[in-house]
Amino acid sequence: MVQSMEKSAAQKPTHYIFITGGVVSSLGKGLTGSALAAVLKGHGYSVVQQKFDPYINVDPGTMSPYQHGEVFVTEDGAETDLDLGHYERFTDVNTTRESNYTTGRIYADVIARERKGDYLGATVQVVPHITNAIREAIRTNEGKADFALIEIGGTVGDIESPAYFEAIRQYAWEAGRSRCLFLHLTLVPYLASAGELKTKPTQHSVKEMLSVGIQPDFLVCRCEQPIPPEARAKIARFCNMRPAHVIPGYDVPSIYDVPAALHAEGLDDRVLEFFPLTPKKETDLSSWNRLHALRNQQHGQITVGIVGKYTSLHDSYKSLIEAIDHAGLHCGVQTNIAWLSADQVREGVADLSPCDAILVPGGFGERGTRGKMAAIRYARENNVPFLGICFGMQMAAIEFARNVCGLTGANSTEFGDCQDPIIGLMTGWQHGDTREHRHQGDQKGGTMRLGAYPCRLQLETLAARIYGQTLITERHRHRYEMNRFYEGILAEKGMIISGDSPDGTLPEIIELKDHPWFVGVQFHPELKSTPHRPHPLFVSFVQAALGRQRDKM
Repeated sequence: MVQSMEKSAAQKPTHYIFITGGVVSSLGKGLTGSALAAVLKGHGYSVVQQKFDPYINVDPGTMSPYQHGEVFVTEDGAETDLDLGHYERFTDVNTTRESNYTTGRIYADVIARERKGDYLGATVQVVPHITNAIREAIRTNEGKADFALIEIGGTVGDIESPAYFEAIRQYAWEAGRSRCLFLHLTLVPYLASAGELKTKPTQHSVKEMLSVGIQPDFLVCRCEQPIPPEARAKIARFCNMRPAHVIPGYDVPSIYDVPAALHAEGLDDRVLEFFPLTPKKETDLSSWNRLHALRNQQHGQITVGIVGKYTSLHDSYKSLIEAIDHAGLHCGVQTNIAWLSADQVREGVADLSPCDAILVPGGFGERGTRGKMAAIRYARENNVPFLGICFGMQMAAIEFARNVCGLTGANSTEFGDCQDPIIGLMTGWQHGDTREHRHQGDQKGGTMRLGAYPCRLQLETLAARIYGQTLITERHRHRYEMNRFYEGILAEKGMIISGDSPDGTLPEIIELKDHPWFVGVQFHPELKSTPHRPHPLFVSFVQAALGRQRDKM
């Protein structure tokens, strides 16, 4: 294995760009890295990206969306940080479980090795054992691409981060400084009372980096005002770098304008000079320029109502927001989102009538279910285009069973025992579709479906027309499934299963035959949408909303 890795590295040496942040959090390390990766890819280079998160959770899978935002799921079934969604949307390169490591995962691995005796009785310490484990994780990128962009979460000086900074310092020493670049994001605030930009926070941040043995090679300075040449020279002088390596990072109208903005500042050319590498070709930004043109060509607007539990924190639905935006771009319409709390819908406070379409996203737990089903019923009875994703699909099946099929005891076993388990753990009917398997107890281990699974589409259905094919692959993140025992009862009243697992066991897509556009999917299509390749379900959904809007005129 080692010989194979060395051979691969010899054939295709990887250049590393370590992306760190200082002063404050949320400066946009993930977006900056993704945009730089996109521009380097435009030059003809291959790229991979990786993120290290300093929190002690093994992964974000059990964290509240209010704490962490959405959980992004990779093709191979890893529950990861939402920044990996940016990585994929900007580069069209799939991430994997090796693309995201947390402190919890690193420590769990080291402790497991210690318990097995792998360290031969040595005292296990942060240095060298934890830092070695981090370096091993970084080394998984070796030979995979021309560039590996490694993001270190948090900010320099955080109590959780020293091991990561020590590890990347060691890695640069090990791999060679000619193959490793340190790019540091800082804040250059504008003080209106003083009428000037302040460079001192950036100077202190670089000083903090120097204290852990790392000299940044480039700075991306987030700022609201243009940085005057004298301020740029001052930053460079006190941070030990050329003024040309101090790159302004201004706010732009859309995150998809960032690649062009960084290229305009010359970051990609200077990065290639640093290594040094001769550009394979002049970077091709035509696809990004096309997106910018499409945004300027949008006419009219639609409103999509998202009915969920975590609507006060929009990052909880980050990929969903982006997927709707992608579809709007390619349909030539501005998409506005009405954030509707499921609890307010239940109480009748939220008004659904302005919505041109309604979407109920994924989630876990019983809270908010009555509001979600009220929104689903409104969409069904008023011919409003509806998309239910994961939990939203399950709620749609339960609502239909209760209010159309007369199964008043229909529910999900996720919330306890019920008379008609429309939804339950897949183990409940793996050995036969009978009602006898509705008592699931607390057996949740090994029942989560994560990552990409195939889905077979039924001919002459809306789903088949949308996808234009009969076999697709989509990413999942759920534990409970729709009970196929009730398929006949639902179909008799008009709700059909239009997509299922290839073995015919698990329903994947439901739709209503007598509705303009009503679709529920067990998977998360938003995870595969990119600005250049909008997901067909969202494109069709937005088109249906436009049709609904025209019908109302």
